[in-house]
Amino acid sequence: MATTETPAEPEDALPQSPLPPVESEERQATLPVDKPVFWVSAIVIVAVIVFGAVFPDRFESGSTAALDWVIGNFGWLFIIAGNIFVVLAIYIAVSRYGNIRLAASSDEEPEFGTLPWISMMFAAGMGIGLMFYGVAEPLSHYLDAPPPLQLDPASPFYADQLREGSLVYSFFHWGLHPWAIYAVAGLALGYSTFRKQRGNNLSDAFAPLTGRRRWGPAVGRLIDLLAVFATVFGTAASLGLGALQVAVGLEIVADVQSSQQLEIIVIVALTAAFVASAFSGVHRGVKWLSTTNVVLALFLVLFVFIAGPTLFILDAWPNAVGGYLAELTSLSSVTGAFGGEEWMAKWTIFYWAWWLSWAPFVGTFIARISRGRTIRQFVVGVLLVPSAASTLWFAILGGTALWKQSQGADYGAELAKGEEYALFAMLDSLPLYSLLAGLSMVLVAIYFVTGADSASLVLGSLSSRGSLAPKKPLVVFWGATIGAVAAVLLVSGGLEGLKNATIIVALPFVVVMLALCVALMKELSKDPAANPLRAHLRQKGFREAVRKLVGEEVETRSGHRNPWGRARMRFGVRNGRRTGGEE
Repeated sequence: MATTETPAEPEDALPQSPLPPVESEERQATLPVDKPVFWVSAIVIVAVIVFGAVFPDRFESGSTAALDWVIGNFGWLFIIAGNIFVVLAIYIAVSRYGNIRLAASSDEEPEFGTLPWISMMFAAGMGIGLMFYGVAEPLSHYLDAPPPLQLDPASPFYADQLREGSLVYSFFHWGLHPWAIYAVAGLALGYSTFRKQRGNNLSDAFAPLTGRRRWGPAVGRLIDLLAVFATVFGTAASLGLGALQVAVGLEIVADVQSSQQLEIIVIVALTAAFVASAFSGVHRGVKWLSTTNVVLALFLVLFVFIAGPTLFILDAWPNAVGGYLAELTSLSSVTGAFGGEEWMAKWTIFYWAWWLSWAPFVGTFIARISRGRTIRQFVVGVLLVPSAASTLWFAILGGTALWKQSQGADYGAELAKGEEYALFAMLDSLPLYSLLAGLSMVLVAIYFVTGADSASLVLGSLSSRGSLAPKKPLVVFWGATIGAVAAVLLVSGGLEGLKNATIIVALPFVVVMLALCVALMKELSKDPAANPLRAHLRQKGFREAVRKLVGEEVETRSGHRNPWGRARMRFGVRNGRRTGGEE
């Protein structure tokens, strides 16, 4: 009799019993600071702050030269990378990988119910950026037609096409592409943390590429360093936008003259509010502020919808969404090679760089709330829910401004003073202007505090070996650092300085994100849940079952193997002789 072999466990199979749960936040909080990551990033960023504060003119000229070099040589990379993330996210969702669950056990239920999960996803889609650009971007496109639209001013439909194109481009910049970037980052982090039970650092998601290699730890720290730089400057850009808008709100509501000094005072005051929020604890501080954000934002957008051109908004939203989806391929392929390079740098490339710099922050957040969900649920939810919320926001606020502009209102003068004036100019044409302006200013201020708090938690995690609850002094340090960077960027270059720094810092992080795609696909392809039948048969000894069913002559006959490598099955044969019944 041939000896029976015990079937080997699949190399990449997950254990049948659930793995130990991820360490609790209390345990994570005791993890020591990763000194190389913290000190290198802190020294470099503080040096940038000091140089920008002491030599603002030289800082601005240097950043402008660096920006021109990045746009001229690597603008195409941002465009292609953005498209890769969209295609990859959709492919993963519809493929066999969509059945994989972001949990150690395939039977684990989602940590949050569908409605709370969607609500938190919707809240993540709101922020300072939507408050700042919700009116400013559609109006800017309407008053200065985007070259990629290639509209004919002599056409009798030019005005209508321009209004639609203004909304379409706003949807494009805030729709599927940014959330595909976040989906890929969040999926890689969620898979690494909850499925593979690794740490919470971005570098842990690169284990398929860096694990078991001598240079793995050094590359991992470099990845975390780049993530820290991207998060600091990307978040600082958002907070700088918020400071600009709060200063304008104070000028309108409290008759305080807007100035650079006022903007710095706003940053200092809101950073102090963030510190108080951080020390009050998540439940008493940020959680309360986040809930307040959602309520105030819904009130604002519903009021504008009812008090504004309701019928126009209802007509414009589906029309512009249809135009966006129909033109998605052509919009996604414009690089500025045949004209409009300056416009692309100001809008599309800046946005793609901004979203990339926010990927570690937002990716960590959506990964944290998605434990237990399948990859298909995760990607569909991340792509569709915030994208739909963004299109509604722009259709209501931006659509109202476009309709009033076409009916005789002139927002050009206000927009020329700065994009931060656009929202207040639109609200001035609605009832209860003072109330709405004050509400908008409060909303932006709260977004500033919650954004700084959340980003500081992510930075604390990146610089303390992935702690889910890093020490409060570390969190406060990063929050103050973000505020200081925002102040320096405003002083040295204003809004353009914020944009320039974001694009420059995001360049190396593009390479990191593309490598993250490779690492994610390498792991997904080996996950047994992606091939459940094959994994089940291998684990249950399918080959041994066949051998018992057809007889041992599948592999042996008369003590030797078939030289052709194929088994000759002859039913009823024993020791090479036919039975009497067969004869």
